[in-house]
Amino acid sequence: MRTRLPLLAVSLLLLGCGRIERPPAEESKMKQRLAKYTEVKLETDLSLLTEKERQMIPLLKRAAEVMDELFWIQAYGDKLTLLAKVQDPDARRFVQINYGPWDRLEGDAPFIDGVGPKPPGANFYPADMTKDEFEAAVAASKDGGRAMKSLYTVVRRDADGALAAEPYHQAYGMLLKVAAAALRDAAKLAEDAGLRRYLNLRADALLTDNYQPSDLAWMDMKTNTLDIVIGPIETYEDKLFGYKAAYEAYVLVKDKEWSRRLEKYAAMLPALQRGLPVPDAYKKESPGADSDLNAYDAIYYAGDCNAGSKTIAINLPNDEEVQLKKGTRRLQLKNSMRAKFDKILMPVAGVVIAEDQRPHVKFDAFFANTMFHEVAHGLGVKKTIAGKGTVREALKDRFSSLEEAKADILGLYMVTRLIEQGELPGAVLMDNYATFLAGIFRSIRFGASSAHGKANLLEFNFFEKNGAFTRDPQTGAHRVELDKMKAAVNDLSARIIQLQGDGDYAGVGRLFDDMGLMGAQLQSDLNRLARASIPVDIVLDQGAPTK
Repeated sequence: MRTRLPLLAVSLLLLGCGRIERPPAEESKMKQRLAKYTEVKLETDLSLLTEKERQMIPLLKRAAEVMDELFWIQAYGDKLTLLAKVQDPDARRFVQINYGPWDRLEGDAPFIDGVGPKPPGANFYPADMTKDEFEAAVAASKDGGRAMKSLYTVVRRDADGALAAEPYHQAYGMLLKVAAAALRDAAKLAEDAGLRRYLNLRADALLTDNYQPSDLAWMDMKTNTLDIVIGPIETYEDKLFGYKAAYEAYVLVKDKEWSRRLEKYAAMLPALQRGLPVPDAYKKESPGADSDLNAYDAIYYAGDCNAGSKTIAINLPNDEEVQLKKGTRRLQLKNSMRAKFDKILMPVAGVVIAEDQRPHVKFDAFFANTMFHEVAHGLGVKKTIAGKGTVREALKDRFSSLEEAKADILGLYMVTRLIEQGELPGAVLMDNYATFLAGIFRSIRFGASSAHGKANLLEFNFFEKNGAFTRDPQTGAHRVELDKMKAAVNDLSARIIQLQGDGDYAGVGRLFDDMGLMGAQLQSDLNRLARASIPVDIVLDQGAPTK
């Protein structure tokens, strides 16, 4: 069992323990691994902020840094002990990028000698626990497994060796108090009343694991310029059941000019829901009326969102009750998005997209596809129509990958509809389709262990099977077939929503078994991208830690 002691309390004496040295061949391989990332410094115009807002940034970063420490504990365990054993600076850097000794872009393959496979349940569960043991403990529990399956508990063994749930706010209490104090100090400086209220409620949430009041307050914020997304949020790290939320944080500055361009689309959500290509039973839910779309520049990433591939858009909260009552907020991280487009997507398109269609790969289309991906998370079905509870509960470990595929495809469906209706002035559908196809190649490279990578494999294979694109055998360039792409988008949208509405766990498994595998031709194309020395993702230069 890995330690749960706060990392700040780990003795510096560990630095004297045995180190791992690497032979020259391994050092060369490690440099190749590092080359999968290109370093980016995220910047924005802070002169637009008030003096007090600028004073808040170090406090928000301090709270975010605690999320980084907590995610290390959740994803691996004792960071300092691991780093103390790795002498090679390139290997140490790669450990830090991956928050552990497993390569997130290579299906979590271990890259440090003597390290075994990554536990599918990360450090949320005992390493020796089986699925059957967990299910038996859930069945025997007095609360029907509510605590065991909670987003905000770790599962440990008690003194008798039995499984027991421990709330996050108890397991990580010392560090959470540091983060909460930083948020409260920032709240004292906040000039925006909505932001001040949210920061105080979020501080309370970190210490109680009751996040709904702060989620509702976050949805009510409309006039703030600074923002922070912080706490245990996504469940991608738990590949055993998909139950446990991982800590992360983003510190953000709103781009008010870009945000104004997006305002009108939030009002269209109810109509988009009614127009989904599925039977009425699967679109009875109505998205909250307070949903909004905004553009931000990110100035700090921490924890889950900073591990391996970097997030470029956010759709939150995940709480289904909040979504139905208030909707969600979709945050487009514009500077992160631009960095990925310029440094990765355009070079990828130069290799895999037909030469005459490459001019259709455009940033505005990338922005729109990403935006409507996030919109699509809020549409469709949240509660199964088959009486199996929420979609998340019914689909368990298969939820995240299918939900990401739904957001991709349903987002593209909505872009298609809005362009046809004249609601995206100046947009050309081929731009969105060609950019999306290039984007599949970009995202598949995130690795088979990534929910986004699995989703993109499904989409690629479905499109290929339905003739949505063709591939020139001589050049290896791919060409979008417009009409067949439209039909494939409709068909896959309907299939995914119905699987979710039915809570069909076995059906989702069959879909990924059939369409979620890496084919030899696709692997060959990905190898061409690697030989072209195109990075897979960005890694962030975030400066020195706050004090």
